[in-house]
Amino acid sequence: MSLETRKRAGEKSLRLAREDDMERADRAVEIKHSKNNCCQAVLLAFADELGMTEEQLRQLGSPFGLGMGAMEGTCGALVGAEMVLGLARSDGGQMRRDASELLDRFVERCGAERCADLKGRDTGVMLCPCDDCVRNAVIECERALRA
Repeated sequence: MSLETRKRAGEKSLRLAREDDMERADRAVEIKHSKNNCCQAVLLAFADELGMTEEQLRQLGSPFGLGMGAMEGTCGALVGAEMVLGLARSDGGQMRRDASELLDRFVERCGAERCADLKGRDTGVMLCPCDDCVRNAVIECERALRA
């Protein structure tokens, strides 16, 4: 298979998601619109798998509204997805590789990892709205958990 064919196949696979991934992703967006930040929304969408109360997950995600450092750092949805991966699977090296892949796939889907870049704060060009960041973080987290 040529490099171009593999690239197109990879792009297609990024657009496709399992139906249950989409259900969880859509639920995460609903959670976000219920007075939760992006990180909290991702964490709460996985509450059934994490062995923590919803209040604990809200507290864990509370510092990441507007991403890390009030838009200066990593998107809160991505932070939440990485937290879910760590809470659900603490298998060392493989988990770290999956976390790295999750980051790469999120950036492919959204265009950046830094909240300010995603929102176009400095350029005026939004790369990805928060709802889509939340959806994409959940989809890629699901993929990593199945790996």
